[in-house]
Amino acid sequence: MEIALFVLSALVLAAAVLTVGGSRLRRSREELRRLHDEWERREQRNAEREIRLDEEQRRLHASAIEAAEAQAVLVRRREELRAAAVLAESEQRLALERVAGLTSAQARAEVVRAAEEQAKRDAVRIVREIERAARADGEARARDIVATAVQRLAAAQTADVVVTAVALPADDMKGRIIGREGRNIRSFEAVTGVNLVIDETPSSVLLSCFDPVRREVARLTLEALIADGRIHPLRIEEEYARSLVEVERLCARAAEDALAEVGVGDLHPELLRLLGRLRYRTSYGQNVLGHLVESAHLAGMMAAELRVDPVLVKRCTLLHDVGKALTHEVEGSHAVVGAELARRYGESEEVVHAIEAHHNEVDPRTVEAVLTQAADACSGGRPGARRESLELFARRLERLEQIARRHQGVHKVFAMQAGREVRVMVLPEAVDDLQAQVIARDVAKQVEEELTYPGQIRITVIRESRATEFAR
Repeated sequence: MEIALFVLSALVLAAAVLTVGGSRLRRSREELRRLHDEWERREQRNAEREIRLDEEQRRLHASAIEAAEAQAVLVRRREELRAAAVLAESEQRLALERVAGLTSAQARAEVVRAAEEQAKRDAVRIVREIERAARADGEARARDIVATAVQRLAAAQTADVVVTAVALPADDMKGRIIGREGRNIRSFEAVTGVNLVIDETPSSVLLSCFDPVRREVARLTLEALIADGRIHPLRIEEEYARSLVEVERLCARAAEDALAEVGVGDLHPELLRLLGRLRYRTSYGQNVLGHLVESAHLAGMMAAELRVDPVLVKRCTLLHDVGKALTHEVEGSHAVVGAELARRYGESEEVVHAIEAHHNEVDPRTVEAVLTQAADACSGGRPGARRESLELFARRLERLEQIARRHQGVHKVFAMQAGREVRVMVLPEAVDDLQAQVIARDVAKQVEEELTYPGQIRITVIRESRATEFAR
């Protein structure tokens, strides 16, 4: 009985499960059918869209073909128009050439040539007028500036010599200076390098030397020995060492005073030392340091008249002869030596160029260089500045010209720049370029052998060829 009930329950349960599964299966089939219908509708819409896109693409392709054909037509028409324009221009040019009797290139060249000739004539006329006016104004202005500067400067007209007199307290001091068998005087001359001249002049002796620095050191040494009274070789060496230090101090003080007087500062210590040594150097009797100070004042006044920086011009002029402190120690003119010193110790290119160009070793390119030349010439050329007489100066210039005239083929000779340059004009038909160089070398050698002069002299041989014809 129980088994029958169990089987019946299982059957009932199976029937319920089948009923539920069948209802779910029906719902799944309906859902699948709905999704299938939706997919079919989307496929139909996509097919319709593809058909429309294909039609649009065919229309665009047809439009592109039409546009390309239209562009090709336009290009052909443009080429045709260009060819027609070139042909018309060529026909027009040929017609103009037939009427004018000239080709276009010839006509263009003729117009350009006429314009160039007219421009050249106008330019030459304008340049000549400007040069004429500038030369007249410049000469008048230069005379006025130089005269004003010279008149405003008051400088001493003294000349130094190469002999220094030292006073003695009594004539018996001469014997003590000479020493036993001349021991003291020989030691003095050997140590100082200065000649001690003892003659019949009462109460004085003479120191003779062409180097003013050594002469000054010897003077201080001798005065100290005379004041002390003890004169013997060891004492001479001691006082000489002290005098060297004293002269260096005096040189430095003189250089500082010169800088303060001129108004120039920030000078390299080595340049300051060399500048101070010029306190004891002379040029034709004119003290070189005094000449530099005087030239700096002249250059500053001329620079102020020309509205140029006077401080820079004063610096250029104050240093233009600094090379004279070393001219006997190194080779080259004092202008070249001074320029190298200034460049080595940090001076500006304007200052270096002014120093190098003040005797025309190089052509002056700046206003400062020209003013340095002018101030140097004014200071050295003023009456009483230098000991050389006018007669000796003229004789030296005449001698320079005579030496150059000896050579065959020389036409004219000019001594210029106060005898620092000689220009030799030769006949071009008698002297060729090689012979001109030979003449320059020979004249320079003869001047070195026959004349005594300061610095250096430039020999310039000029050979000029000219072709002259007359239009009748």
